[in-house]
Amino acid sequence: MSRDVINKSKYNPLIHNRQSIRLKGYDYSKEGLYFITTCCKDRTHLFGEIVCDEMILNDAGKMVEGEWLALPNRYNNIKLHEFIVMPNHFHSILEIIEGATLVVAPIEGQPQGIAPTTVGEIVGSFKSKTTVEYINGVKNLNWKPFDSKVWQRNYHESIIRSENSYINISSYIIKNPANFKEDKFFNRI
Repeated sequence: MSRDVINKSKYNPLIHNRQSIRLKGYDYSKEGLYFITTCCKDRTHLFGEIVCDEMILNDAGKMVEGEWLALPNRYNNIKLHEFIVMPNHFHSILEIIEGATLVVAPIEGQPQGIAPTTVGEIVGSFKSKTTVEYINGVKNLNWKPFDSKVWQRNYHESIIRSENSYINISSYIIKNPANFKEDKFFNRI
């Protein structure tokens, strides 16, 4: 079979060069502060618009914001800091306190338990839940359709290691709407 015939929608090590962007050997369930950015696929504007340097959320953007704010109900030992839903991406500071765990619903006859989790699992859960809700919005509420996926496959994360870094990142998040047209995530789609 030639390379031209290979199904490009599935991972193929001959044509895809997927390498982890995570810090090798780092425990992402470890206590700490994490700066997270995730983008819409193709940086498509799905969540609202910038008007006079202010982010105006549409209903889909309000849903994304609501799902982010609901995460502490699902994961104990996490704290949400600054965040912003932008037209085509999302920035946040997530804090893990004493190692995050997923609260597992009790099954009749079995004790309720907790499972340790990582930043990646939290972000994955957020992206999954918002995707399902966005699909429902497209089907039932006339939200803007999207091309195959709401979010890009991966996300960017930085470990915040100092108070100065925390202050700079918080300021960046707060000022993001005013600086959006110069932002690397800006895209007119």
